[in-house]
Amino acid sequence: DVQLQASGGGLAQAGGSLRLSCAASRFTFDDVAVGWFRKAPGKEREGVSCIGTNDGTTYYADSVKGRLTITTDTAKRTVYLQMNNLKPEDTAVYYCAAHKGPLSSVRVHDQDEYKYWGQGTKVTVSS
Repeated sequence: DVQLQASGGGLAQAGGSLRLSCAASRFTFDDVAVGWFRKAPGKEREGVSCIGTNDGTTYYADSVKGRLTITTDTAKRTVYLQMNNLKPEDTAVYYCAAHKGPLSSVRVHDQDEYKYWGQGTKVTVSS
C-alpha cells in the first residue's frame, strides 16, 4: 500500500523554526501534488501549502506566506515544510497528503482530492 510518513514536529518557541518531512513509499513520486494540512485544537483541518513534484509549483495559504516554504526532493520521495518565524497560532497537528497528478489538477483546499494521508505530526509553539 501507498504510505506517507510525516515527521519533524515538536515544541518550538514563538519566532523559532521547525522542518517537517513527508516521506512517501510505494508509489511513483514524479507527478504528485503533496499538500500539508493542519488541525488546530477546536478548529477544522485546513490546507497550508502544496507542491507539485513534477515542476515544483507551490501554493501557500495567506496565513503562512513568507514564513513557510515547501520543497521536494523527488530522489528521496520526500516533501519538506520549512516553518520559520513560528507563531502560537501555528500550533496544530500537521498532516501531509498526496494526490496523483500535477498541482494544477487538484483543488488544494479540498481534502477529498487527496487519496493518501500520513499520520500527522504535532507542532506546539509557545509564546
